[in-house]
Amino acid sequence: MPKQVKHAKRSFDVNEIAHQLVEMTTQMMPDTPAIPAAVSDYMASIGRIGGQIGGKRRLKTMTKAQRTKAASKAAKARWKKAKEQH
Repeated sequence: MPKQVKHAKRSFDVNEIAHQLVEMTTQMMPDTPAIPAAVSDYMASIGRIGGQIGGKRRLKTMTKAQRTKAASKAAKARWKKAKEQH
């Protein structure tokens, strides 16, 4: 007769299962290398360019009424923020 393999009993507690899962996945993960500063600077410059283009394009596509509504909403938000600080 073959030997029976005895396993540890599994817990049905959700917190314990989550803890075990995190332990297993973090032990298997190798250390991730740091992102070089040059890559980070490049990605920041790309995002900055996209933001500048987006604002100009939005102004061209919005109607005067839409621009007025957006500006008044922004002004109200600024004044509300200023009142909360005092």
